[in-house]
Amino acid sequence: MLDKIIPVSKTGRVLSGFGLLALLCWISGDITITTATPGAEFQRMLAGLLHPQWPSLNELIHAILQTISYALLGVALAAVGGFLLSLLFHLRLVRVVCASLRAVHELFWGLLLIQLFGLQPLTGLLAIAIPYTGILAKIYAEIRQEAQQRHKPYLPAQCTALSRFFYTDWPFIKTDFAHYTLYRFECGLRSGTILGFIGLPTLGFQLETAFMQGHYADVTGLLLVFYGLIATIHWWGQFKFWSLYLTAALYYLWPGMSFNVNDIGWLLEQITPAPWREINSSFSTWFYPIVSQQLLPGLWNTLVTGQIALVLSALLGLVLYPLLSNHFGNPITRWTGHLSLVILRSTPELILGFALLLLWGPSLLPAIVALAIHNGAIIGHLTGRHSNNIQLRPDSAQGVNRYSYEITPRIMNQFLVFTFYRWEVIMRESALLGILGLHTLGFFIDSAFESFRLDVALILIIASALLNIGVDSAGRIVRQYLHLPTHRVIERS
Repeated sequence: MLDKIIPVSKTGRVLSGFGLLALLCWISGDITITTATPGAEFQRMLAGLLHPQWPSLNELIHAILQTISYALLGVALAAVGGFLLSLLFHLRLVRVVCASLRAVHELFWGLLLIQLFGLQPLTGLLAIAIPYTGILAKIYAEIRQEAQQRHKPYLPAQCTALSRFFYTDWPFIKTDFAHYTLYRFECGLRSGTILGFIGLPTLGFQLETAFMQGHYADVTGLLLVFYGLIATIHWWGQFKFWSLYLTAALYYLWPGMSFNVNDIGWLLEQITPAPWREINSSFSTWFYPIVSQQLLPGLWNTLVTGQIALVLSALLGLVLYPLLSNHFGNPITRWTGHLSLVILRSTPELILGFALLLLWGPSLLPAIVALAIHNGAIIGHLTGRHSNNIQLRPDSAQGVNRYSYEITPRIMNQFLVFTFYRWEVIMRESALLGILGLHTLGFFIDSAFESFRLDVALILIIASALLNIGVDSAGRIVRQYLHLPTHRVIERS
């Protein structure tokens, strides 16, 4: 059971090790405030926060429709592909392919697909669909595996795999399939938004423009619209409306879609390492500067950012979970806490990082704090909801004692599960935030695309993917060491 307490010695060793590693990363990393007057910029942001404004109605509606359409079509494609791959997930090749797809952030997929399709709808929806296919295949397969372990009906020997699925698996898994797919749709809205930072006409494009021009009142207005979409998604995003939405989204985006088969050949040529395309060119002479000047510095800064952000996210999650727990506060404080956590976890790290970059200047600090706020809110939200399953005696302790001795020890296992499942996500986002100008892998990937060195960009993207796969494997090893579940965590809102 998850509420069984882990031996303190094991937990202490693991948590102390992560804390010490984060401390060493903090000491050695570039973590400074470089702006001369961060207070003045903060006052401007605060003034914009208190007086929100919105762009013209036509621009706003267009950005909202683009964001929703990319997310809807991308998640729908991913759900179909993920479901089909989940049926073959027992094959090692399928698992490797899915791990590779989900290890590359959707924004990096977007940067690559722009070279093929340009700034058109196919780029946006495929940038979401490709990594989400890998994610959904894994989650769907684990949902099915868990259902089969719980329910083992007698089946005749001649029963086919298809019959087994529809008559014995589907009734038990369809609810979890639906819940997680809707959660992915919420994630798709965030992904669709941040795709605007590479030029696609979503809410993110409007946000980046407003940020760059210092129009913080417009930023606030656009964020309020985005929060409204996320907060109401359980009403307007129900599956019973999807057939209508998908038809409308396809009709809306179809005129802007185009594809030239010859572009595939051009892209394959451009991502081939330059020495293999040029006569008398040395591979080592080309590759060594990439490794020494881009790959290694980018990996180091990504690891530093990710490890510090992981520990800070965990600490913040422990601080925030009482805001949502029925064992603390009153209905008013819990409603306020729920609203606060929705805002914090719904705001994409890229947007938080952009705002903090303007306040503090270009160091790793904006990325670390942005990651900690977003992921800490997610961990706090999930942990708080889990704590509501705990039943206390009428004479149980109150206040700090309840938090320290009654609730926290009993939710620690599940809290660690949530935290270590976020580790790989945090590392992916650490690489991504480099496109803001911070020297993680994303900075060098974005620079390679800007200079049309697609072969260099591909190598750096592969390095980022391998890092994420390695962190995912490390998280699984840690969970096994602590005897925590190694399967899925459905992060339903």
